[in-house]
Amino acid sequence: MVTWEFPPRIVGGIARHCYGLSRALAKKGHEVHLITLDFPGAPLYEEVDGVKVYRTKVELGHPDFIVWTLIFNHFMEKRVAMVSREVDFDVIHVHDWLTAPAGISSKHYLNRPLISTMHSTEVGRAQGLHTPDSYLIDGFEWWLTYESKRIIVASYSMKREIEGHFRLPPEKIDVIPNAVDVEQYQRNVDREAIRARYMIGGHERLVLFVGRLVPQKGVEHMIRAVPMVLKEHPEAIFLIVGEGWSKSYLESLTRSLGCESRVRFLGFLPDRDLVELTISADVLVVPSSYEPFGIVALEGMAAGVPVVASNTGGLSEIIEHDRTGVLVYPGDPRSIAWGINRVLSDKEYSKYLIQNAKRRIAEIYSWDVVAEKTLKVYEAAEENPRK
Repeated sequence: MVTWEFPPRIVGGIARHCYGLSRALAKKGHEVHLITLDFPGAPLYEEVDGVKVYRTKVELGHPDFIVWTLIFNHFMEKRVAMVSREVDFDVIHVHDWLTAPAGISSKHYLNRPLISTMHSTEVGRAQGLHTPDSYLIDGFEWWLTYESKRIIVASYSMKREIEGHFRLPPEKIDVIPNAVDVEQYQRNVDREAIRARYMIGGHERLVLFVGRLVPQKGVEHMIRAVPMVLKEHPEAIFLIVGEGWSKSYLESLTRSLGCESRVRFLGFLPDRDLVELTISADVLVVPSSYEPFGIVALEGMAAGVPVVASNTGGLSEIIEHDRTGVLVYPGDPRSIAWGINRVLSDKEYSKYLIQNAKRRIAEIYSWDVVAEKTLKVYEAAEENPRK
């Protein structure tokens, strides 16, 4: 398995996905070798719950992200080659375009089938291709889908997206939903103490957002909904967890709306703190404009928190409106405010959503189920390893 991010390097959902999937595969008795990037303070080699993790030291840097990506892929290719001297790999599994060059070169060097998981696309994230960098990333994604024996996506909306955009045969694409580690949300948490840590009073209602601060995540639309929520629930307070290049704009927007006292930007939080905060929330908002899956929605459902999410992409497949969560119109602050108010105004309705959501998580979104489905994809690729 080749991925640019893996704990403790957590940038987005790929790190958590690879962490959950690799451990579940190892738990089933399979030998999993994971190649990733180095990270300050993390060992260059360790075993994580049976997964052999090789962190690759990148010996050259560059301020341009794409140039740096090509550089670290070179060092990852070397690391795969070195490990392959002692390990006879069966399949190579890469995640997104960032490790496409390393995965593709390893496929040809080792003569083994290449599996790729497409977590999102550049054309979807950027809502079109507008810059030379976007066109280049789009090209990397096409190249990866072309070279892959099988392609995994997390939702049917993502399958339709890449099938149409990259002109792929539908039988090459497998839909396997993301999953969530339910056990980490089954802990006893002193909600009042956790909320006090973030200076939230006993009478206040905690509305939580978790994600990267970029336009596709729709944070701007949630912030524009804040005044409408405060009209009905002046006790509501909004905590925004995450970093991203839109942060300064979002902080400025909050001030311009006059609600800076009710909106707080917490930046990045360690996993343990994030889990405790999620469990302590009254509602989790996922206001994405573009979302191939939406693993944060699963985390909220597993934590026993009502989820208000945009009716778009994978989110509309995860959440059944008025049963396991509340779906709202993407990019519509009025609709987002309506959803939040709906949850905050009715405790019995919130309990109903929580019960149904937890049941659905247990039945469909466990890593054991996802690992089993992924193994079938590996086996299908091995039946005819040559492209």
